[in-house]
Amino acid sequence: MHSDELVMNFQEKLILAIDFDGTIVDDAYPGIGKPKIFAFETLKRLQSEGHRLILWTYRSGKHLDEAVAFCKKNGIEFYAINSSFPEEVFDGEKSRKIHADLFIDDRNIGGFIGWGEVYQRLTNPKYGINNSKKKKGFFSFLRR
Repeated sequence: MHSDELVMNFQEKLILAIDFDGTIVDDAYPGIGKPKIFAFETLKRLQSEGHRLILWTYRSGKHLDEAVAFCKKNGIEFYAINSSFPEEVFDGEKSRKIHADLFIDDRNIGGFIGWGEVYQRLTNPKYGINNSKKKKGFFSFLRR
């Protein structure tokens, strides 16, 4: 993207799908690792700015319940969990792929960039999100 394409419209609120193990906490599955530095502070700030947070994780059953309770204890309640909206029920007939503007995950190419960098890329016009609805080529994210 060119720098003129990188200016974020700060009024636009994003739907952010966020992984748990290795992203919010250090990976210690099936246990719960230590919180990543600035994870909960950043999530609280993003939420207070009106962004919709979805917990998007491999966890299920009691391990998922433990992760949700851990996040709640640390001040984060998600809009939805492993779904696009709270009322959605996974029935095995439909794809589990969810709708989100961005996915924050430790399995990205290059690994997890850290919560300070995540926040900067979401809010700083230098890194901002291209909010144009016009589709770009697959490798357009490499252009700077």
